Parts: sequence; structure tokens; C-alpha cells
Amino acid sequence: MQLETIIHGATVVTGNDTRIADIGIRDGRIVALAENLDFPAAERINATGLIAMPGGIDSHVHISQPSGPAVVMADDFDSATRSAAFGGNTTVMPFCLPVGDQSLREAVAEYVALAEGNCHVDAAIHLIVHRTDPATLGQDLPALHAAGFTSFKVFMTYEDLVLTDREILDVLEVAKSLGAAVMVHAENEDAVNYLRDKAAAEGRSEPVMHARTRPVPAEREATHRALSLAQIADVPITIVHVSNGEALDEIRRARQRGQVVHAETCPQYLTLTEDDLDQTGFEGAKFVCSPPPRDTAAQKECWQGIELGDFDLFSSDHCPFRFADPQGKEAPGARDSFRNIPNGIPGVETRLPILFSEGVMKGRITLQHFARITATNHARLYGLAPAKGSIAIGADADIVLWDPTVTRTISQTGLHHGADYTPWEGFSVTGWPVASFLRGKPLLQDGEINSHQGRVLECGQPDQKAFV
Repeated sequence: MQLETIIHGATVVTGNDTRIADIGIRDGRIVALAENLDFPAAERINATGLIAMPGGIDSHVHISQPSGPAVVMADDFDSATRSAAFGGNTTVMPFCLPVGDQSLREAVAEYVALAEGNCHVDAAIHLIVHRTDPATLGQDLPALHAAGFTSFKVFMTYEDLVLTDREILDVLEVAKSLGAAVMVHAENEDAVNYLRDKAAAEGRSEPVMHARTRPVPAEREATHRALSLAQIADVPITIVHVSNGEALDEIRRARQRGQVVHAETCPQYLTLTEDDLDQTGFEGAKFVCSPPPRDTAAQKECWQGIELGDFDLFSSDHCPFRFADPQGKEAPGARDSFRNIPNGIPGVETRLPILFSEGVMKGRITLQHFARITATNHARLYGLAPAKGSIAIGADADIVLWDPTVTRTISQTGLHHGADYTPWEGFSVTGWPVASFLRGKPLLQDGEINSHQGRVLECGQPDQKAFV
């Protein structure tokens, strides 16, 4: 067998096992996996001492997304996917949001045009459903699903995005008929607005009030309600960016009732706290995201959820804005009230190193567990498997080589996103991705990136029971 590339001697990690092996690549796919492959190859890469992981799939990122009047997201597809590649990812999944009276199909066409030719890694697109008119439910969603856009997101918060319970049920019904995956942002909008109004009456406007007006009960109640609606509609759902143990307990109880529920958490809920928002002046705005970081007790609850396997997905919720920018965190009125601070933080490049360091290197999770919750499960849930998410015969040769001996202090100066800061400035990690391949072609090599190899992917049918 003539091979294009052999990656030799790495510790190869899949969702099921770990072994020292060679990986044989031809025509963009993995075609051989064994010790000491003895085939001719155009290139033979010595990866002894390195760990070969499936390329990371970050299934929760925001790129070039409309963010309100006078606010511009810090990353376009070029900068976001460059950053993703340097962080050990080979696929990202951003969200398409219609603007104004734009139909969902029109929005998707424009969004795909933004991505095509500008991606360093592959991209697959989720659909944000913020209207439930007959055209959206009866025409756009079925047509887009047939075209390979097979996952929908609904919101229970944010004035321009929030759906009523009935509207959520209507979306769930369409998803059930199509077999689409549904993601839910679970926070109670009425409770948040009540607390915001109360804060305003008390003259509290500083950034930390963002966290204090979005407390755990608002997330817990919305999680319970979303799960109840899914039970009524008899459809699986995914609760995204779970930040605490109380919301996770609601998910555990739903699973005990027999519901198919997937759960996602993010680095901010393992490493940041509300105290990061409680800084002198405007510095706390750097950490404003929703749900907000909680406290150290909630961090421990989320770590326990990862260790016990309650979380299926580990994503970044990368949503970058520049800090020192009137189109970013310093948008008009932001210094006057936390309500006007653009909501989100950068994190696509630091997601995997943080979990590798804090999870694998500190003995909380195995290498196989890391592969599952950062790649394999994402591919299965969102219709990218078997091509993506695993090192296996026939899969795309999306492979990342990690050096577990590298120690690095995260700093804005070493990152590649479009934001001008990182919430993890000064955070020390052990283990870093040092090389990667996208469909067998070098992506990250010797600290340089081979540009714009990424494609916009069509997703197949989600396998929502593959890892229940």
C-alpha cells in the first residue's frame, strides 16, 4: 500500500483506547493504524513522545455574528479559525442568526458566503431559531435540514432572541419530525429582567451586577422548564453552557426519568468565578458572559460532572469582543450600566489546553475521556461522524499532536483571536498542541499555519442516542 503520510510512534487516542501506533494516511483519510507500519510513504513524521488526538471539534462558537447596533464581534472566519487551529481544533461550529426581516434561508446563504474560502479549519453551521412563523417552521427549517444544517438553537433569554414556551414546543415538534438536534440556552428572562430593574433602582450598574442579576436559580428554573418541554414534546435536547451543580441535577433527574438529554459545559465554569467580574473600574467587563461564572463550589460541581461523565460536551462558547474598543466591550453606554456591555468572552484557542492541563495532567480524566468530550461526542451528536471526531480507519485524517511536557503561561501576546485580551491572562498550563493535520494535510507545523484549507461542511443526521 502506497501512503502519503505515516505519523510514527505517537500515543494514539480514540474515544475507546490508547496505544502506541503508526497512523497511515492516504487521500485525506486514515487507512492504516498499527504498530510500525511497513509501507512506502511520501512523508514519515516521527511523533515519538507525542500524543495523537482526534482534531478538536468546538461545537459552540460565535463568529461574525450580528451583535446589536454599533457592536462588532472581534472575530471573522479568518481570525476565529486561525485561533481555533492554534488551539488544537480542526472543526468549529458557529451559529447563523438572521437579521431584521431576513429569512433563515437568506441568512444561511450570506453566512456560508462569509465562511467559504476564509476558514483555516472546517466549519459546520447551527441555525438560531428566533421566530416561529409558518415560513420558518414549515419551509426554511425543513429545507435547510435537507441541505445539511441539522441542528437548531433556541433561547430562553435575550430580548431579541427569547422564545415563549409554546414557541419552543413548536420548534421541538419540527425538530422531532426531522430528527434535528436542538440546543437550548436556559436562563429565565423574566427573572433576569426583574433583578436588572431592581439593580437599577438601587443604583447598581457595575459589571459584577451582570452576574448577580443572572443567578443560579434563573438557570436552574429554565433548565427544568426546558427539560419539561422536551419531555412533553418527546424529543432529545442539549442544554448548553451549564454553569453549576443545581442545573446539572435537573439534567440528572431528567435522565433518570428516561429522557435523552445531553449536557455541555465550558472552561469559564471550571476556572473563573463571579469575583473576576468584581474588579475596580471597568476591568470586570472582560469576564461578562452568560451564564456568568459562579463560585468555587459551582466549579467543583462542574468538575464532578465532567469526572462522572454527566457532561457529554466540552465547548468554549467563544464569543469575542475587543475590550478597548467602542464597538466592543466599551460600546455606547457600557460604562454606565452592565446591561450595555456586549455579552461574551474569547476562548476557542484556550479551551483544549485548559482541559488538557486541568483535566488530564491533574488526573481528573483520562486521555480517552478528553477525546470523547472534546471531539468524538460532538461529531456524533451533530451529524459529523464517522468522518470527524475519531482516529479510526476511514475517518478524515484530522489529527492533532500534543506535547504533554510543554508548559506555557497563557497570554494575549501568544494568541491569535481577534480580541485584544484573554480572560485567562497568566493562567499556567501543561500540555500544548504542537502540530496538526486537516484531512491529512499539514495544518499547524513548526509554529506556522498552512492557510485556508477549511471547508463548510454539510452535517448528516444527528445520532442523539449514540452515547446515552
